[in-house]
Amino acid sequence: MASLIEELIGALKAEKEIYEKLVPVSERKTKILIKEDLEGLKKVTEEEQLLIDKVGVVDRRREEVIKNIGVVLNKEPKELNLTTLTRVLAGQPSEKEALAKLHDELKGIMKQLVGINEKNRRLIENSLEMVEFNMNFIQSTRMSPGNNNYNRNATNSYTADYGGGGFDAKQ
Repeated sequence: MASLIEELIGALKAEKEIYEKLVPVSERKTKILIKEDLEGLKKVTEEEQLLIDKVGVVDRRREEVIKNIGVVLNKEPKELNLTTLTRVLAGQPSEKEALAKLHDELKGIMKQLVGINEKNRRLIENSLEMVEFNMNFIQSTRMSPGNNNYNRNATNSYTADYGGGGFDAKQ
């Protein structure tokens, strides 16, 4: 059981390190979204995806260790989270303390990432709304049946412009 706990602590440390690298990348992404730099967004998204892929590998390793701990403790892996494991490790203070510390650190980093990602999501939504507004505006100007012309007195004189060639009523 001790080796499984050490392996779990190792996986959690690796996961924490990757998430710590992800925070500045996400913050850079925020700045790029504000500047509307599409080339920069492409690069930072690729960098972000590489880190997320690494997290996926470490996460699968962590889940496997949790499954093995569940077999040893005769518990379902779904029941085993870090809080439960710290209670189970009451007789092993160093492992318990290491898990509790990692739990708190991961919780803080995840809270920070959630905040940054929420901000980025709102920025992306605002950009999409602006693009949609511009597309609708362009379409509405093309669909306009007439011309709005202003004369010297700044009054609007609307004339329908249906183009040449129309219906000849004399036939």
